[in-house]
Amino acid sequence: MIASEVNFDGIVGPTHHYAGLSHGNVASMTHKKSISNPKQAALQGLAKMRLLLDLGLTQVVLPPHERPDLKLLRNLGFSGSDAAVLEQAYRTDPAILSAASSASSMWTANAATVSPSSDCADDRVHFTPANLISNLHRSIESSTTARVLKAIFPDESKFAHHDPLSPASQMGDEGAANHTRLCENYDAKGIEIFTYGRVAGDSSLPGPKRFPARQTLEASQAIARLHQLDPANVIFVQQNPDAIDAGAFHNDVVCVGNQNVLFFHERAFVESPALQGRGIIEIKVTESQIPLPIAISTYLFNSQLITLPNHSMMLIAPTECEQNQQVRDFLNHLLSQATPIKSMRYVDVRQSMSNGGGPACLRLRVVLREDQLAAINQAVLFTPTLHEQLKSWVEKHYRDTLQADDLRDPQLLKESRDALAELSALLRLGPIYDFQK
Repeated sequence: MIASEVNFDGIVGPTHHYAGLSHGNVASMTHKKSISNPKQAALQGLAKMRLLLDLGLTQVVLPPHERPDLKLLRNLGFSGSDAAVLEQAYRTDPAILSAASSASSMWTANAATVSPSSDCADDRVHFTPANLISNLHRSIESSTTARVLKAIFPDESKFAHHDPLSPASQMGDEGAANHTRLCENYDAKGIEIFTYGRVAGDSSLPGPKRFPARQTLEASQAIARLHQLDPANVIFVQQNPDAIDAGAFHNDVVCVGNQNVLFFHERAFVESPALQGRGIIEIKVTESQIPLPIAISTYLFNSQLITLPNHSMMLIAPTECEQNQQVRDFLNHLLSQATPIKSMRYVDVRQSMSNGGGPACLRLRVVLREDQLAAINQAVLFTPTLHEQLKSWVEKHYRDTLQADDLRDPQLLKESRDALAELSALLRLGPIYDFQK
């Protein structure tokens, strides 16, 4: 049966702000305490979704998470009314309040690792929400992510949902940002590449010196077992510590794959995946072509590599690539080469980019057969009508500016909850948020 790759994009949440919470994410650290524009951020994300829809791809939306997360703050000892909890957290430790208010669930490439049914022994699509234990603001996402995925993929005969891995450092899991699937056609059995930064059981392995390695080999191996993958079609490869130290906190900052194409920087891995004889086209970008710091600052490899209805491939790159002459010239040259990548588009997701997330960070790829696509919650399918509804929703509920001091405002909490209640009804997701229970 015919299968296609479906892009599940996260809607940017109402509390999108720049707190510099992600150590190792250079863009996030650089823009700490800048003033954000949540409304613009959400509209930019929706515009990218509309582009892919207009290109003929199937596009789905994922809702933001409830923020500020009052449950986290109360678990950390802040008490009283909601307003009192917010004020106490702000006065005691503003960083904790920022973590509880982070809109980082917008980067759904970290939401989960997904294996299509053609790769799994039980012929079901498998989902494992990422535990994201490396950072407090991301570690609180997994329970809501699990509820959302189950609400969208409810048919247990077609979809298998696993719990996040145990929240221990040995099992650090950052989701699909460190996972790449290659295949001849989407419905064919594929090769699943898991990229890890460290081996929890081997402290002698050379590692980064400046920034932490988040993904463990042990976590990647556990997910491969849970998803019932054929070991012959699974590759585990170590991310280059130099790339991590340069700011590639996830592998999708230096590598992107689609079908039979792997597009990556030569310093992405300690040793490139062993793909010889598997029909894979490797497009390796050298340091002399694009230096690693430029690749990371422009998020060249955090572009979306997609297959169009005419079967050619297109690169969806951030406008930062267009504005860098060296990268722009490289991409123009790439299009003239004998590769499946025949076209490209630039998209403005600057609000996300300033917090360290490019076009590929904003989407989770899920390969679905026609019968599986028909079995998902159809209300989340992105259409021109839903696009207009979501734009009106954003204009109604989102602020134009937000900074750290605003997070203590109980009115922001009310605005966010009102927005999410309306959205969950629009998307027919049921009571997925704690405040709805």
